[in-house]
Amino acid sequence: MGVEIVGYYILVVALLFRPLVCQQPNTDESFLLEFFVKMGLNPPQKYGFSGSFCSWRGVVCDDEGQNVVKLEASGVGLSGVIPDTTIGKLTKLESLDLSSNKITTLPSDFWSLGSLIFLNLSYNLISGSLSSNIGNFGHLQSLDLSFNKFSGIIPEAVSSLTKLQALNLSRNGFESSVPLGILQCLNLVSVDLSENKLNGSLPSGFAAALPQLKLLSLAENKVVGRDSDFTGMKSVSFLNLSGNIFRGSVLGVFEGVLEVVDLSRNLFQGHIPQVNLTSAFNWSNLLYLDMSENELSGELFFSGLHQFINLRHLNLAHNRFTKHHFLINVDMLTHLEYLNLSATNLVGEIPSNISGLTSLATLDLSDNHLSSHIPRFAFKSLKFLDLSHNNLKGDIPLVVIDELHHMDTFNFSYNNLSFCASQFSPKILEASFIGSTNSCPIAANPDFFRKKSPKHRGLKIALALAVSMVFLLMGLLVLAFRCRRKTRMWAVKQDSYTEEQAVSGPFSFQTDSTTWVADVKQATSVPVVIFEKPLLNFTFADLLSATSHFDRGTLLAEGRFGPVYGGLLPGGLHVAVKVLVHGSTMTDHEAARELEYLGRIKHPNLVPLTGYCLAGEQRIAIYDYMENGNLQNLLYDLPLGTQRTEDWSTDTWEDENSGIQNVGPEGSLTTWRFRHKIALGTARALAFLHHGCSPPIIHRDVKASSVYLDSNLEPRLSDFGISKIFGNGAEDEIARGSPGYVPPEFLDPESSSSSPKAPTPKSDIYGFGVILFELITGKKPVEDVYEDEKETNLTSWARGLVRTNQTSCAIDPRIRGSAPDAQIIEALKIGYLCTAKIPSKRPTMQQVVGLLKDLEQITHT
Repeated sequence: MGVEIVGYYILVVALLFRPLVCQQPNTDESFLLEFFVKMGLNPPQKYGFSGSFCSWRGVVCDDEGQNVVKLEASGVGLSGVIPDTTIGKLTKLESLDLSSNKITTLPSDFWSLGSLIFLNLSYNLISGSLSSNIGNFGHLQSLDLSFNKFSGIIPEAVSSLTKLQALNLSRNGFESSVPLGILQCLNLVSVDLSENKLNGSLPSGFAAALPQLKLLSLAENKVVGRDSDFTGMKSVSFLNLSGNIFRGSVLGVFEGVLEVVDLSRNLFQGHIPQVNLTSAFNWSNLLYLDMSENELSGELFFSGLHQFINLRHLNLAHNRFTKHHFLINVDMLTHLEYLNLSATNLVGEIPSNISGLTSLATLDLSDNHLSSHIPRFAFKSLKFLDLSHNNLKGDIPLVVIDELHHMDTFNFSYNNLSFCASQFSPKILEASFIGSTNSCPIAANPDFFRKKSPKHRGLKIALALAVSMVFLLMGLLVLAFRCRRKTRMWAVKQDSYTEEQAVSGPFSFQTDSTTWVADVKQATSVPVVIFEKPLLNFTFADLLSATSHFDRGTLLAEGRFGPVYGGLLPGGLHVAVKVLVHGSTMTDHEAARELEYLGRIKHPNLVPLTGYCLAGEQRIAIYDYMENGNLQNLLYDLPLGTQRTEDWSTDTWEDENSGIQNVGPEGSLTTWRFRHKIALGTARALAFLHHGCSPPIIHRDVKASSVYLDSNLEPRLSDFGISKIFGNGAEDEIARGSPGYVPPEFLDPESSSSSPKAPTPKSDIYGFGVILFELITGKKPVEDVYEDEKETNLTSWARGLVRTNQTSCAIDPRIRGSAPDAQIIEALKIGYLCTAKIPSKRPTMQQVVGLLKDLEQITHT
């Protein structure tokens, strides 16, 4: 009986799995079934692969029903390595789509699929180099390998893909230059090589060699070239060159039938008015135009604006335009949906006719010099509005306030505006109205201002007045009591200082190294400007009170520019007060204008200039207080809040005997991850000063003690632009830099002549390279122990290790093991580039930022 039962179950199982065990070997059906089983789809029936294999989901067979000609298995959960003798044996396969899975490796017999016309392997995890056997796919018309982890070069064998029409290799790690063989693919219509690591130049005659090309994207690489590389590009309608190193005239790119053009974040030059002279190009074809973050100059707007009648998207932000009024012919831009003119040197008023841009969804006019009042414009379609960092003043019109409820994002910060918008949450007020004044009446209820029925109106008004009088009397009594109590509490403390305030100046103050004088008659008569609180009447007397009369006990540091004091202004504003004791040849008006300009320069990695005071001949800069000290002290374990007398080039803004605040596991200086964060933040700050400001700002004294950590442990660069406030003698001295950070071009004996060399962005880049060496090695730029006794400074020692391929010896033992050595060594090589002896061989800070970001992708040791 037991034998019969067992036999029965064996028969049932055999019947259930009959399609599996009856497969003929070495057929497309068997190859395909094995592929699905070994790639994780087991049992196949569960995923729709049952019955006749030609009826399986995504499978198409030839007319005889024997061979698979099309396989579509996108997003079905395939994972791992594709084994040999599976899909590589489908010799008649013409179309293969395995996109959106987790495939990691292709089989060796994959390249024998010589009949393929369509291949899509995008959105997988395929790594390693692309085999030169790709040339076997001579019939291929469409190839999509995007969003994988391919690396190495793009093989020259692509020259065999003569029928290829669409090529997409974006979002990989391909390196080196665009292969010359691509010029043989004469049928190409679409090429997307964006977001790789390509460099070098384009093959000669690239554009003209591809006569049918309609889409070209090289975005987010490091390709070097000129506008002439695109001469003869007659058919391209979509062109994206953003995030590369293209130079030349921006107008040289415009040819043919271009509709979408993104040239942002390159080095193109030219004047926008010249479009009138380029009659060969039909500007009315343009729908999308982004030329932001280049080196465009001259006037921004031009009489030929009417030619852009179909434009939907326009971005000209962060260029080098000269100051000009904001004039725009809105009648010719009625289709415009996106307008970004941030940091384009706009002056004057915002034109009231801007509301004529009825299709506008995004308007960014931030970081300009716009003044006067905000016009009463209303955009029904607007979703994003940024007017921050201008000189706008007056009330924000109610019609504009009403429109904000329909917007996703808006920002009016860093102006001199007032508004009444009690309906906004505190979070929105803090984020979008920084420096603005809320002019709403206390406890105002918007319903009070709405028209109501006159019924019982007189009785309600009388009752409201009576209640108000009661609360007013009570408030006055409480206020009188508190003021009397406060007077008693502070009488003893303030008597002595009140007497000092009443004394006429000048006021004299002394530190260990200098004596400085504020030649003012009355402390209360000298205003202190605080940018974010323009309506608060701070005076020099408040600075005296905040710093205990500039007492030595509040002295934080004595730097190259002068002493720095810590203080707490009324309202709980914690500041660092820097006295620029070297004097200045600028008039008060010129100094105020320069300080106000510096106060408007905002970046997450710059120490903000909070305000200033002109006290006689003294120029006093007021900064946000940096809680966690500077990089020099943190790297070399100097006590926070102390100053070495032999190094006056260091500024330290820390409380005495206090340690670094809020340092968590990721913030430890014993990890490369944190040091890399400091390097990248500092590089971004310098890149912004060099490329995001017009004219560019040269720091002139980049060093570890100029890099601070805020309360969130974000690196911030200080003292930018300050050297311009000084007279010529002091500026020349500052231009020489600090010991260990001085570029070799300033050490040339010829530089000691009566006309010293002027600092350039390249001298800032050299200083950054030294900081990078410090972060990697943990050694000081001078007067430290270097293994090679012949070397007397860090830069020479570190560069020697790179030249002799002994880079691993440079890694600080405190961070060794916290990241792959290859990542840290690559950072050392970036420092080597930055400290090149010939300035022209040093990269730009934009390039340095890109190189540092790429380090995160290095995972091998």
